[in-house]
Amino acid sequence: MGASKLHRWLSLIIGVQLLLWFSSGLLMSVLPIERVRGEHLVTRDSAAPLAPTLQLASPATVLRRASAPVRELRYASLLGQPIAELTMTDGTVRLHDARTGRPLPRLDAPAAIRVARAAYRGPGAPAVTGVLIGTASTEYRGKLPVWRVEFDDEETTRVFVSPDSGRIVAVRTGTWRLYDFFWGLHIMDWKNHEDFNTPWMMAFAAGGLLLAVAGVVLLYMRWPRRRRRKAQGVSEVAA
Repeated sequence: MGASKLHRWLSLIIGVQLLLWFSSGLLMSVLPIERVRGEHLVTRDSAAPLAPTLQLASPATVLRRASAPVRELRYASLLGQPIAELTMTDGTVRLHDARTGRPLPRLDAPAAIRVARAAYRGPGAPAVTGVLIGTASTEYRGKLPVWRVEFDDEETTRVFVSPDSGRIVAVRTGTWRLYDFFWGLHIMDWKNHEDFNTPWMMAFAAGGLLLAVAGVVLLYMRWPRRRRRKAQGVSEVAA
């Protein structure tokens, strides 16, 4: 197959995906990452520092009540209540009462909604619903289960709150969904939007490289100077 024919076929096959790569890359570079993360609507760090005058249980008291080896202990305030946040060696988080050292139950729906409401910075006071999610999705692929608190605002903001730590672990907005859609097109993982090394991605990347090489070869073959030299050679022979 000649370079011209190869280049033409590659252009037809790969051209659409190249257009998607360029358009999605442009969109993702234009959208401010702070807006994609929803930082203009939600303050993620929901745990506030404690007042120094509070009488708290000693770290030794809290650790004695821990159910597993602890890697880190941190005192904070959650929904106005002093807590001790214990990070276990396996990465899980447990909350204890910072005054008594006793373990606290997981956050229920009203508590998760209160955490999300306290962090929300959007306009107005939209209606809120809370649902416990136990299945991963394109919107959230972190640790499960997790509370999904949805705000009835223009962005359909969804705040994901960990029932173990009471922390906001993800924020999803309309801007994030637009960004994620084009990200899936960009990496050619149309289902999960996370695998950058899909066979489709590698195949079209190799095809794009072949397209560029074929174009260079075709440009060299059709370069005017080369044709002029051939014409000069023919005229000299004829003379």
